[in-house]
Amino acid sequence: MNQDKSDDFYTRLKEQLAETSKWPSNYLYKFIVPTDAEKIKQIQDIFDNTGAVIESKQSKNAKYTSLSITVNLKNPDEVIRKYKEVGEVKGVISL
Repeated sequence: MNQDKSDDFYTRLKEQLAETSKWPSNYLYKFIVPTDAEKIKQIQDIFDNTGAVIESKQSKNAKYTSLSITVNLKNPDEVIRKYKEVGEVKGVISL
């Protein structure tokens, strides 16, 4: 993904979040990760000490793990900051 496209995506996301939610608010992240304990731990560490509730579920063939993370955040900027941090983990798909 080129940088301009991701900047546009985050700008639109920020506008949508500001319009549709009252902040602070709970936000639900959904990620698909190759089933790899190290990658899953990296994502869990990003949300460590935030009070996040993390649920994980392996796919039928155990090749992938879906992570649903609910966390209370102060504003849309915090939502985007976490997406960008998780985006640094190789192989993660954000839903």
